[in-house]
Amino acid sequence: MARLKTDWILFLTILAMTGFGIVMVYSASSAAARPFYHVEPYFFVLHQIVFAVISFFVLMYFKRLDYRLMNTSTWAFSPLGIVLASLILVYFVDTKTHRWFRIPGVGSLQPSEFAKPALVLFLAYFISRRAQSINSRKTIQQAFVAVAMLAMLVVVADLGTAMVPVLTAVIVLWVAGLEWKYMLRVGLLGLMLVVIAIVWQGYRLGRVIAYLDPDYSKIELIDTHHWIRNYVTRSTSIRDASYQPRQSKIAVGTGGIFGVGLMQSRQKMMFLPEAHTDFIYATVGEELGLWGCSAVLIGFIAILWRGARLFLLARDDFGKYLALGVTVSILLQALMNITVVLDMAPTKGFPLPMISFGGSSLLSTLGSLGMLLSVSEHEG
Repeated sequence: MARLKTDWILFLTILAMTGFGIVMVYSASSAAARPFYHVEPYFFVLHQIVFAVISFFVLMYFKRLDYRLMNTSTWAFSPLGIVLASLILVYFVDTKTHRWFRIPGVGSLQPSEFAKPALVLFLAYFISRRAQSINSRKTIQQAFVAVAMLAMLVVVADLGTAMVPVLTAVIVLWVAGLEWKYMLRVGLLGLMLVVIAIVWQGYRLGRVIAYLDPDYSKIELIDTHHWIRNYVTRSTSIRDASYQPRQSKIAVGTGGIFGVGLMQSRQKMMFLPEAHTDFIYATVGEELGLWGCSAVLIGFIAILWRGARLFLLARDDFGKYLALGVTVSILLQALMNITVVLDMAPTKGFPLPMISFGGSSLLSTLGSLGMLLSVSEHEG
């Protein structure tokens, strides 16, 4: 049996970022836990540690598993089928947000998070068998049906979460050789569906308007009857859609180069909502400054470097596209989260992989990175 070759740069980067995430979750949540969430100061960090331990074992399982054993129809379709069934079930179980399975004594699981690794496995299997006929009508139709079904079920609860697997699929198919004419058609269809999804929910439309035209000065040159403003205002989820990005920028700006110090953030005291989840990068910026934000970026750049290297070195198409899919999925989510935190895009709920609080996100991310490590260990 060939000796396994651990990619220590990637492995240690994953451990360092997960450990850093645990520290930042405690820093961002402990002071606000009791007065605002009515839980003990250690509640959130203990939850994160438990899921970090579970996720580490999942990471090690996939790391040791020869990725070529996953190049089967069972691995390609079973996780995808389970995720699709879970997304249907959670719609009826969680009647309010359609996102969470709440498990007493454990916490909550968000099945949409597992759509990302499930789709990556499917795409790697699918493309490895259709690489020579990627532009045939049959191939495009089959890929489109799988991605569209998944996207439609995810977008019911969370438009932002749906964007990550869909954009991952588009990028992977483009790298595999999908022609521009098909890319354009898919892009236009996707844009149309995104517009419909945004308009369908007032709070989504409100976030976009808050980013593009917060005082409605341009919109109401056309909408003189204020129909759009009234529609957004009627949304029960909307208060001030520009509040979060404004507070986020204050946090990052306050941190400057060196930060105000670990545990010393003021914005996390509910000036900045979701300081330990979707906006934890702002807490990093406030407490650790530019060097802390740069350290997080360096971690993601390291993942990009090792993932791109594996895409080029893997000896079979399944390994290549598995490495590409995992890398693109994680980097896309990180990029989307950071752009929202820096107010470079409309507000949307993207956890920062390995850093934000959230068991489902951590489990999904480390499971995916375990598959990436498996390609590294077995590609020789």
